Amino acid sequence: MLDIKFIRENLDLVKMGATKKNMTVDLDGLIALDDSRKQILLSVEAKKAEQNTVSREVALATDESARAQLIAEMKILKEEIQKEEEELKEVMRKWQELMLQVPNIPDMSVPDGKDDSENKEIKTWGEKTIFPFTPKSHVDIMTTLGIVDFERGTKVHGFRGYYLQKGGARLSWAIWNYAQKFFLDRGFDPLIVPAIVRKSNLYGTGHLPNDAEDVYKTQDEDYLVGTAEVSTMGYYADDVLDRSELPIKWLSFSPCFRREAGSHGKDTKGLIRVHEFYKLEQVLLCEASHEESVKWHEWLNKNTEEFIESLGIPYRTVINCGGDLGQGQVKKYDIELWVPGEEKYREISSASYFHDFQARRFNIRYKDENGKLRYVHSLNCTAIPTPRILVSLVENFQQADGTVKIPPALAPYFGSDVLQ
Repeated sequence: MLDIKFIRENLDLVKMGATKKNMTVDLDGLIALDDSRKQILLSVEAKKAEQNTVSREVALATDESARAQLIAEMKILKEEIQKEEEELKEVMRKWQELMLQVPNIPDMSVPDGKDDSENKEIKTWGEKTIFPFTPKSHVDIMTTLGIVDFERGTKVHGFRGYYLQKGGARLSWAIWNYAQKFFLDRGFDPLIVPAIVRKSNLYGTGHLPNDAEDVYKTQDEDYLVGTAEVSTMGYYADDVLDRSELPIKWLSFSPCFRREAGSHGKDTKGLIRVHEFYKLEQVLLCEASHEESVKWHEWLNKNTEEFIESLGIPYRTVINCGGDLGQGQVKKYDIELWVPGEEKYREISSASYFHDFQARRFNIRYKDENGKLRYVHSLNCTAIPTPRILVSLVENFQQADGTVKIPPALAPYFGSDVLQ
């Protein structure tokens, strides 16, 4: 979240940021509430100070009538304080509700646009695959090979259900194991995180309140994560980190769950959009410096680009427009893989930085070189999700005989250079 002092001092800038993100928040109402909050606080503090003064006078009073008068005054003060504290509670509730809706300010380099259709391509890699035969979709390839079962998946799970079996399961494990080595060699530490978390963690990352429809929750009001970022950030809630620890780099793994509530009728077949999947996520905490955030943002995104390149899958990178940024994101890149069956690029990874937006919500701080407490900056980037990566992999490397060539970098982990 943004600091209320910053919001007050930069109100026009914050309003411009919200407009660029196509988000509506009553910032003028927030300022009015903040004025009320401060006014009531001052009044309560003044009355408590007066109450303390009267209390001392009661203790020193020797005249019983004077003492009774002072006690009566204290009773009135106490009632007034209780009334104002109740008013403050309601003002604070509304204040906090509005504060949680204020979006972070996008970087100046973020292009204008209303949604993902207006994201800007900044890089392409690899040639779009051309086949000397009529290519098939991943659904047909994998079903024919017997490595996925959508029918039984639907029977057991329901809509968007699937089973990965035999070579499909082995290929997923191969990708996880290869990705683990690839990213750990770049200085990450591995972390397996909880998939069930308290609601506060999703507010901390900014997934709530805006993404409420897309999140699964339990009967106990806990939530299932849609990314390991949520649990990884929660790991440091209320911590004061040693500056020497920064940057902290985690390669976090978790099962992930998304309701896909806003995607009715989209990608109803196959593995592009499923309710349950697995993801390796790069999560990084660094010092509170815009330059540091920019540097590590580029580095995280490049890690995933080079991982995709090592598999030989054609891709493009886009910079997300304002309307396609989340509430807390300052800037985001998406990497999109070429899907021959659809003749289009499909998202596989997102790299984002947040400045101290998430750290303020989680209260994650460190002491700088002068001993001053500062909020860390947070960043994250998808390392690789399964089973979505299988879509591009099997479609781009399909062979005329129905088999799938395994990329050389992946073959040692799969145990063969062909999936058949």
